[in-house]
Amino acid sequence: MGRADIEREHRPDGSITVFTELNTAAAIAAAQLPAAWLLWWVVEITGDDDYGIGYGGAYLMFCLLLFAPLILPVLGLLHAVAHLGPAGVLARLAARRLRGPRWAWDLLCATTVGAAWAAWAALTAVLWDWPFLRTAAVLAALGVLPVLGHAYARARARAKGRAWGIWGVWLRSALLSAVLFMLAIVLAVPATVMGLIQEYEPPKLSAGQLAGVWRGEGAGVLRLDPGGRAQGSKLPGDSASGDWDADPLDECEGSGSWAPGRKDGRDAVVVRLDGECGRVTYWTIGGTERDPELFVLLGDPDAADVRVLKRVS
Repeated sequence: MGRADIEREHRPDGSITVFTELNTAAAIAAAQLPAAWLLWWVVEITGDDDYGIGYGGAYLMFCLLLFAPLILPVLGLLHAVAHLGPAGVLARLAARRLRGPRWAWDLLCATTVGAAWAAWAALTAVLWDWPFLRTAAVLAALGVLPVLGHAYARARARAKGRAWGIWGVWLRSALLSAVLFMLAIVLAVPATVMGLIQEYEPPKLSAGQLAGVWRGEGAGVLRLDPGGRAQGSKLPGDSASGDWDADPLDECEGSGSWAPGRKDGRDAVVVRLDGECGRVTYWTIGGTERDPELFVLLGDPDAADVRVLKRVS
């Protein structure tokens, strides 16, 4: 590469071409995703999995690793375009007008753009019930490594007189991804064993606390009377036939009985409605002390349908 090529490759502020910047950001963003997914899954199945279905993340992780050469570049590019790219534009403008190292402005602007996306996610509920602060923290964390890696790539390009090629960047991305994934395993296992990641503990509810009206997201309602009588309306339950392919669920109405019980080592409410509608249903206790829930896993145990009831205040 000649002197003229080097000058065309770099802008006046020392940054490299738009395509090279985008390619580098996408590669580094993609490299961290398997490790980030592993850490999220460990936290999900230990601290946040109040329904006991976190094992499903293992299947998704297997698919991610199996199809990583196809999936990761796309996800890395989306991250670069939606998050790192806008942050880089803001940082470039700030660095031209204000003092301070470019990488610091990159970090600050990446955090700002991440907070904007977190606000949008909280308003639209695209990430389920993730609160704003949690989403903003995750997006800020996902921006640190690409920003620092990109700063190193810029400094190296200035020092060497040339930037990494397309395949050179992605080869280094693959090696970095493997290292980060192994590091995540090394950190996650001891953290789980030592209790640094707190395991979810369901609330302990007495029979008196369980009595009341519980309502689902749809029209399902379960009334638990203090005397042990139960009243159900459009209440989901496993099919009485047990054939999950033909008729996996029943929708039951009527009266019956209820009593505290146990299901898979956890406290539950055993509901028996009169008649032949559905089976005896074990509504497991979940949620928190302040906002308790009753939930049941219906249908095929390998792909269960979660139905949740919340107490009517």
